[in-house]
Amino acid sequence: MTTKTLKASATGSAILPALFAVILGLGIVTLAGHVQASALHDAAHDVRHATGFPCH
Repeated sequence: MTTKTLKASATGSAILPALFAVILGLGIVTLAGHVQASALHDAAHDVRHATGFPCH
């Protein structure tokens, strides 16, 4: 019985998650920068209620 081991490229496997994190982070910052503060507060408030966390 023989086993083949495939080596993943260190740069390819490390860059993709980092690139995804950068794109996601920039998207969140851009979104938060263009939305009114009251809209963000209301959205966070609604999520807290929907998930069952008390906030009052």
